[in-house]
Amino acid sequence: MDSRDYLIELRNSTGMSRKEFCAYFEIPYRTLQDWELGNRKMPDYLLRLMAYKIEMEKLAGDGNSNGEKGKNGDGR
Repeated sequence: MDSRDYLIELRNSTGMSRKEFCAYFEIPYRTLQDWELGNRKMPDYLLRLMAYKIEMEKLAGDGNSNGEKGKNGDGR
């Protein structure tokens, strides 16, 4: 799978539109469009960073959303 296909799969896995994905990562819409259409090649390191951020955001959303550490607040 090339970086273009992986980027499209990554964006689709988030359920975001191109516009939402661009806003999330603060990248120009036309840049994402060119990457997805194969007009320009996306840097591999950037693709890895985007995948990492998405994965970490999902993990952060699965835990305690109110910031509590444990029943008594001290991590136990």
